[in-house]
Amino acid sequence: MVITVRTHHLSPNFFVISTEADNEQLATLNLSPGISVYGERLLAYEGREYRIWDPFRSKLAASVLNGIKDFPIASGMRVLYLGSASGTTASHVSDIVGESGCVYCVEFAPRSMRDFLSNVSQHRLNVFPILADARFPESYALLVGGVDGIYCDVAQPEQAKLLSENARVFLPGGGWAMLAIKARSIDVARDPSAIFEEELGLLRENGFAVVDNVRLDPYDKAHVMVLSQYGS
Repeated sequence: MVITVRTHHLSPNFFVISTEADNEQLATLNLSPGISVYGERLLAYEGREYRIWDPFRSKLAASVLNGIKDFPIASGMRVLYLGSASGTTASHVSDIVGESGCVYCVEFAPRSMRDFLSNVSQHRLNVFPILADARFPESYALLVGGVDGIYCDVAQPEQAKLLSENARVFLPGGGWAMLAIKARSIDVARDPSAIFEEELGLLRENGFAVVDNVRLDPYDKAHVMVLSQYGS
């Protein structure tokens, strides 16, 4: 099988892979070779192993494919991940920050955390699972300390507020933040576009400069990914 690999224009830390049988797909360099986290395909090329990054399973991948302007997560970064669930996207963030970085993964549901422990953290030394409620960042502040940025993907009614409260604790000197806004988790009856505008307004009121926002259709309906800078 003929494989071609090139770095994505947004970042040197993830890739675009194409084969004779498939169109171009996103991928990350596997930090735990031989281990598939959620059934994703593994491809070997020139002595390195890549994990296909499925945009239907990862809102972060969907935002890249839908043209987000910038990608703030880089090698060596300390990232606070709110709403890590069973670890699908968090595992790719782990790949991207690499061995010199770390990902603090906050999840409220015990079952999801059990899956995260078995599928992700036991194979990766740069992820730190935290069973906690992201609405109360002080409860895990001593476990995390300062970070370079926050990635937030929570099914809560007050998503921008939750991100803002964590930013005040973990980004006192500023930093980047990405928020996956889930309109249906806020209000199932209202127009998603109106909800998105309200959440963007709340971010701005709480000290965020919104850099970009992209809809995630067709990968996730009624979702927007927001890229912002805190304290700027």
